[in-house]
Amino acid sequence: MASLLLNSVSSAGLSTSSGIPSTNPLSNPRFSSPISISLTRRRLMVRATETDTNELKATAPDKAPADKGSSINQILGIKGAKQETDKWKIRVQLTKPVTWPPLVWGVVCGAAASGNFHWTLEDVAKSVVCMLMSGPCLTGYTQTLNDWYDREIDAINEPYRPIPSGAISENEVITQIWVLLLGGLGLAGLLDVWAGHNFPVIFYLALGGSLLSYIYSAPPLKLKQNGWIGNFALGASYISLPWWAGQALFGTLTPDIVVLTLLYSIAGLGIAIVNDFKSVEGDRALGLQSLPVAFGTETAKWICVGAIDITQISVAGYLLGAGKPYYALALLGLIAPQIFFQFKYFLKDPVKYDVKYQASAQPFLILGLLVTALATSHN
Repeated sequence: MASLLLNSVSSAGLSTSSGIPSTNPLSNPRFSSPISISLTRRRLMVRATETDTNELKATAPDKAPADKGSSINQILGIKGAKQETDKWKIRVQLTKPVTWPPLVWGVVCGAAASGNFHWTLEDVAKSVVCMLMSGPCLTGYTQTLNDWYDREIDAINEPYRPIPSGAISENEVITQIWVLLLGGLGLAGLLDVWAGHNFPVIFYLALGGSLLSYIYSAPPLKLKQNGWIGNFALGASYISLPWWAGQALFGTLTPDIVVLTLLYSIAGLGIAIVNDFKSVEGDRALGLQSLPVAFGTETAKWICVGAIDITQISVAGYLLGAGKPYYALALLGLIAPQIFFQFKYFLKDPVKYDVKYQASAQPFLILGLLVTALATSHN
């Protein structure tokens, strides 16, 4: 499932020796000096002349010198990472473990919404396997795949990342993509058997999410090129798909839950926009219409917080109308600190404070998801 499963769910032609199309998207007037690219079967390297390096420094955010980056950031897969030579650390970095918790939490919400989860060894084991499928396997697949197709954008925005820097070879990246995908689909099939499903609903959710991940990142569709469609697809992957998997594992996935979680995914769209601000220069150079590129950063940041806040307020209204006033009030109480941190960090500078904002505000958003799940379980 995209990010399940997916994501972030936060790109293709360079002239290379491996047969990648020769149209160079970096031949933008702003980059007047030639950039030489060499891609062999073993390793992708992006090399720039001294002039190129100086120009890219003027536009690319937060370069991370090998000797100054953070080891914690490296293992979490976020910017400011230390450059590593250990292949296993690099492999973990590509899966971006920092993106796993929302998917894991989505499974928790789905299990809670089913009303059939019990604190038995078997139910806990089922939920853990579902979390492994959703987080490390299929979200890891999605993030590695996305980094592979974003290697040219990263050569502008984050040239120190493992793929554009040449820290990991082409064959190793492609192998990782397949292993994570097949591992996630295998766990999905196992869960269907374990739950006694006549129809393999979890497997098909995982398969559909994985396909969504592919068309989000890869040409020719490359949904991420469109800020609205791409970000909604990413939001649905982080909120709806893991919830559906958790609920299907322990109960029945109903149409009203499908609709409610898809509407909640509009908040996920807003979260996805947060990650677009740091990539504006690279997106603009390669023609990707992220919302900060299409509308400008000032307008886009208000679209972002509006999508997050209005969606949650609307869900609180739905809970109130459904006769769940205490759940509605609890959700409203969790929206208030999110708005506070939006003004404190994000609206001041969405690039400088993106990590601080997400670390401060998103715990309240995911707690709101659980409140909503518990409310629907008591229908």
